[in-house]
Order: sequence, then C-alpha cells, then structure tokens
Amino acid sequence: MMSETPTVFIVDDDPSARRALTRLIRVAGLQAEPFASAHDFLEAGSHNKPGCIVLDVQMPEMTGPQLQDQLAELECGLSIIFLSAHGDVPTTAATMKKGAVDFLTKPVDRTDLLGAIERALVADVERREQQAAKASFAERIAVLTPREHEVMTYVLTGMLNKQIAAGLGISEETIKIHRGRVMQKLNIVSVAELVRLCERAGIAPASSDDSDA
Repeated sequence: MMSETPTVFIVDDDPSARRALTRLIRVAGLQAEPFASAHDFLEAGSHNKPGCIVLDVQMPEMTGPQLQDQLAELECGLSIIFLSAHGDVPTTAATMKKGAVDFLTKPVDRTDLLGAIERALVADVERREQQAAKASFAERIAVLTPREHEVMTYVLTGMLNKQIAAGLGISEETIKIHRGRVMQKLNIVSVAELVRLCERAGIAPASSDDSDA
C-alpha cells in the first residue's frame, strides 16, 4: 500500500498571505492545505497526517506558539516553520527550543521557505519511520513472558548468565533457556542488536539495585 502524500499545512489568519503561500507551495509541486486559524487546523484533525506546518506567529484566539504547545500536548510531532512580520528574538528562541525547524520573517524569501519545508518533510519521514520501528518492536516484545522480559532487561546490562542467575535466584541453565527464547522470539542474533532495539523502544536495562539483588 502506498504511503499518504505529505501535506504542507498553512495556518495564517491573513487571507492574502494564506493564498500567496498556498500558491507558492503548490507551484513548487507540493501538496498544500490552508487554514485560517489554529482552531480550524485542530478541528480538521490534520495534525495526525504526514507533512509539516507553516505557521503564523500572531493570530487571534490562539497564536502560533500556543498551537505549538497544544500540538505537543497531543503528542503531535509535525515539524513547524514559523512565519512572523516582526523579528522577535525571545519568541524565536522559545519556538526553536521547542523543536521548530525554522523561524522566518515576512515577506518570506521563496528559497528560504522551500528549503525549510524540505528539511521539515525529511524530518517528518524520519520521525514516522522511527515510530513505526518502535511500534513493530513493541509488538514483538509483547509476546515475551514476564520472566523472559525480566531476563532481557538483565541481558541489556551486559551481565553474564551466571551473574543474572545469581541476581534472580534461579539456575544458570534456566537463564540460558530464557535468553535463547528472547532472541528467538525477537528474531535477533546478537546482544548488540537487542540493545539497539530496546533503546529505540524505550526499554531500560535492569537497574543497579536489581543487579545487586
């Protein structure tokens, strides 16, 4: 199945600016979808789609930075490019610190904008690939028994089988069996690969307190 075409979402309360940006982006061969307000964008549910946002800073009811905060609460990772008619250093710094791709001043330079959009779309593809990989590994992790999962977290620490056995109070042979089942179920062949996959999935090694048990 083909992936959904990425969209550049334009959120700007100025009709003329919105039309100009939409035209510029479409002429560049990209899909564009304009919104007159942050509320309109949220109500459309477009934050769940692939793409990026070209977002005006100063808007009534909900400003661009406020929308950025709202999207963060919704765990939306869409990359944002801010546009402003005024160079506001504190606002620029705050939005960039929160992950904005760029902060451009109106009237925006065509090359600067399209370059920022290209970076934002690349970032979105990478983010979605990471999410998909994490979800896939989480599904594989879910088939482990509680004991296998526990043994896996010890394996992540680099401990030897006999050390893990001592920590869990079971035989070394049992640890070998559980360890083998973990590798088989997750379809991996090395501890290094297991460590990388668990890091991506946010699975932490057993704590030092557990290791000393």
